Amino acid sequence: MLLVNKIYSYLRFKSHNAIFDNLFGWIIVFAAVLGWWAISNSISELVMPGPLAVGKMLIDLFSDPIFLDDILISTIRVIFSVVISVIIGMLLALISKGFPITEIIVQERIKPFLNSFPSVGWAILAVIWFGSSSFSVMFVQIAILVPFCLVNLSEGLKDLDEEIIEMGRSFSRKKIKIFFKITLPLLLPHVIAAVRIAYGVCWKIALVSELFGAESGIGVIMLRAQTTANATMVFASCFAIVIIFMLGEKFIINPLARLAEPK
Repeated sequence: MLLVNKIYSYLRFKSHNAIFDNLFGWIIVFAAVLGWWAISNSISELVMPGPLAVGKMLIDLFSDPIFLDDILISTIRVIFSVVISVIIGMLLALISKGFPITEIIVQERIKPFLNSFPSVGWAILAVIWFGSSSFSVMFVQIAILVPFCLVNLSEGLKDLDEEIIEMGRSFSRKKIKIFFKITLPLLLPHVIAAVRIAYGVCWKIALVSELFGAESGIGVIMLRAQTTANATMVFASCFAIVIIFMLGEKFIINPLARLAEPK
């Protein structure tokens, strides 16, 4: 490993850093796929399908209208769950910050409870309370995401420059105006960070929530694959999530993060 690090550092020094990093990343990916192909040749396809079979199934997922409908449903659920979770997390953080009497309730009661409550428990309760529906899936996702957003935004509020906010109060006593003109722009990088965290976590828990409480979505696709022992479909579904996540981060979250950067 030490030798590999030395070779990497030397080659990176001798080349353009960004170009070499990108090339080195693709070499690692190619090596991983090659290793996967070699392993799949010595194991039954029922256990370890090869990259070609998974790639073909992945194309089918994004081209077949039935599969595509499930993918779109899961994506829409994730987007709405993330947005709602960030809003709830922000409201709880603002209440805790603005009304000190509520700080113990929010930070020492609500946050630990939501942080420690098992995700499977939320999934089972959602099915019991609301049945199999999109609402059940989103309920589970929001219940799990809110504490992540609350922690991030609470820390963001602590880091705000109070002198700037105090200066704003000297120009206006309207709390709403101060919030939208000063507090929210200062908090925006933390909001984007909360969105980024929630988006990643939500895709990790989407399958669990859909397995328990949905009749459509990628989780249902994987459930059908599990009942038929279709490992190829399981692999393809997982890679579909990876692709959707990367596209969302590249074309939505990263541009928002650039907008939030201080000019």
